[in-house]
Formats: sequence, C-alpha cells, structure tokens
Amino acid sequence: MRILHLVPGSGGTFYCQNCVRDRALVRALRRAGHDVIMVPLYLPMFGEEGSVGAKAPIFFGGVNMYLREKIPFLRRMPQWMDRLLDSPWVLRQAAAREQSTNAADLGPMTLSLLRGRRGNQQKEFNRFLAWLGEQDKPDIIHVSNALLLGFAPEIKRVVDAPIVCSLQDEEPWVDAMHPPYDRHVWQAISENAKCVSRFISTSAWYAERMIARMDLPPDRVSVIFPGIETDELPTADLTLDPPVIGFLERLSRGQGLGLLVDAFITLKRMPQFKNLRLRATGGCTPADHGFRAEIHEQLRGEGMDDAVEFIEDFQLAQRGEFLRSLSVLSVPVPGGEAFGLQLLEAMAQGVPVVQPAEGSYPEIVHATGGGVLYDPKDPEGLVHALQSLLENPEETRRLGRRGRQAILAQFNMDRVVRDMIAAYTAALDQKP
Repeated sequence: MRILHLVPGSGGTFYCQNCVRDRALVRALRRAGHDVIMVPLYLPMFGEEGSVGAKAPIFFGGVNMYLREKIPFLRRMPQWMDRLLDSPWVLRQAAAREQSTNAADLGPMTLSLLRGRRGNQQKEFNRFLAWLGEQDKPDIIHVSNALLLGFAPEIKRVVDAPIVCSLQDEEPWVDAMHPPYDRHVWQAISENAKCVSRFISTSAWYAERMIARMDLPPDRVSVIFPGIETDELPTADLTLDPPVIGFLERLSRGQGLGLLVDAFITLKRMPQFKNLRLRATGGCTPADHGFRAEIHEQLRGEGMDDAVEFIEDFQLAQRGEFLRSLSVLSVPVPGGEAFGLQLLEAMAQGVPVVQPAEGSYPEIVHATGGGVLYDPKDPEGLVHALQSLLENPEETRRLGRRGRQAILAQFNMDRVVRDMIAAYTAALDQKP
C-alpha cells in the first residue's frame, strides 16, 4: 500500500508515547514493503528516534502558526519570512521550549486549525494542498490523532482516498482548554470526523470515551494495541540489590511523578527498604521546572536526595539501559491514560509494573500478566503494591518473565502491522 501518514512532529524534549508509536509504525510498515510517506506538521521529528526518513517538507511550522494566530497582519507575510520561520534552526529553538505554552492557552489556534481553510492558516493550507495534489495518489491517509482532523475535509477535496485516524490522548489536551474553546474544539473535531472512514483507538477504554465525546458510530472504531520493536531485547537481572523503583514519562506533576516520590519516601522510611533507590527519566519542558525544584527540595528535606537519580537522556538505546537497571516500573498517572507504551517497554525487558486500576492500565496488565494493579482511591494503595513486589523477589521475577513473554508474543510490531493493514483494508471498503 501507499500510505500518507500525517504526524504532529516532535521537539524531542520529553517522552512522547504518540511519537514513539508513530515512528515505530512507519518503520514497521516500510519493513513490510509498504510505501509510507511521513508528513511532519508543526515541528520536524527531532530526536534519535526520528530517523524515519520523512519524505515531505515541514508544513504549518509551529512558529509560523503561533505568530499568525497572535498577530493578524503576519498572516500575509512574504514567502521569505515563511521560509525563515520554518528553518530548522528556528524550529529547533521552538522545540527547546516545547509545551512551554500551556494547552489551556492554545484553544484559539487549535480551533483555527480545525476549521481548515476557514481558519487563520489559509495560506499554509493552500501550500499543503498544492503539494499533496502533486504527489502520487495514496491508498490510505493516516492521521496521527483527532486534533489534526482539520486536514480531513481539505484532503478530501484534493485526494479521493480513505482517511484513518488514530485516537490517543486528545481528551486531556482539549479538556484543559479555557471555555468556551474546549466545547468548540470538540464540536469541530466531531464535525470533521464525518470525513474519516475508520478510527483506531489504542485501548477499549479510550474507544468508549471517544465514541461518546466525538459522537462516533461504534462500528467505525477499531481497537489496536500499540506494539514495540522487540528485536534483540536483553532481560533485566532483577537482583533487587539494591531494589530500584523506576519512572519513565514526562517529569511533571500531571504524569504522577509527585505521587511516586511520596510513595518512595514512605517506603524508604521502613527499615527493610533503607537501600531503596528511585530512578526517573523522560525529559521535561520549561513549564515543569518549578515542579522539579519542589521535588528536589522535598527529597533534600528528607535526607534522601542521594537515593534518587534523574537521567537526562531518554532516547531509545538509553531507555533500554535505564529499564534494565530497575526492579519495578510505576507511572501512576492520575485518572489513567489512553495507553501506557512505557509499560510495554519495561515488560519487554522483563521488568514488572505497578499501576492504578484506571484508564487503559487494567487492559494492559490483564493482557500481559506482567504487573500489579492497585486501587487509586486507597491512599496507601501505591505503597502497598510496590511493597508487595519489593519484599517478594520471586514474585517480582515471575511477573517479569510473564510480561516479557506476552510482549514478545502479542505486542510486537509484526502483529501491529497485520492489524493495521486489516483496518486499512476495511477503510478501503467503507465510505465515511
């Protein structure tokens, strides 16, 4: 198949599950013989994992989009200014400040992009559509997430190809926007969704939520668990000497790092865990620096700062080394997530996970058998779940083995490609 894959680009400043998923899918589809053109929007695919060979120019450069939204007369800026603002150097500077602008403040720009050529980016939409019309016709157009659905009606005017849209983590982004933009954005997404032949949700839990939020026909939504590239993955030793708790996600309050630090401090006070360590990686944005300072101050106050390590490099090779140094991984995101790709990465290395029983986490743990769930309403739930594994090395190793076996058998990219091609084939036979 010839597949056009639209992705929002990546600044590479923090661990992004959507970015990891999109890159792995493009690489796997190409290995399977499919012709995939990745089209990055807003930012290039910065970072080591971005080596997927994008064959398209950057459209809707993030700096251009932001300035045009904030300063109306710049919507008619000359082409030389467009080229300057879309240059790799300028976009890299913007990427270094990725997410320094809160999602709550991006409602107007998000809504404008969802309105397509009726929004404030008409000039860039025309450039994108002109480029698209010059390409060989794709069999499928795959949109990375529903926040990019402003492109769907525009694409339909130029290319008569089915559109497939992945669903992951749109909900927390839109719900964080200031009223009335949250409501208007959901309305625009739902309207544009009528141009989509099939939606791919990363979990059944999130599929149900998005069917309700976007008013989708259930028969147009497939659930395809993401996978990871499992070639030649070593196994963690799990010696528990010393025991090490790990965290892999953006180092922010919203991703549950504060909850894990609190649990670590509670456990560290117990005599049997005097050697306990905490290791965390995943990067952060300027908006997270204040929270990071609070965490360091809290640990210094407890005299435990020397038992906690924050690792700056979280690219693919370094993540593997990091995960193999752990006894258990826990990313206790409040309310759960649409998926938890880092859980698969940990279990693939033989490291069990401890997660709250909410969001998609029960689906992942039940499908793999590689972890423990706890009740997030129980104030001591996380502490007790971690303690149950750290005090029982044999059970920890048993869960690690089960999780690894399940990942290698069920969550590899060969399976993802088979499922995705089946969804693409169904979309070819289905009118939006």
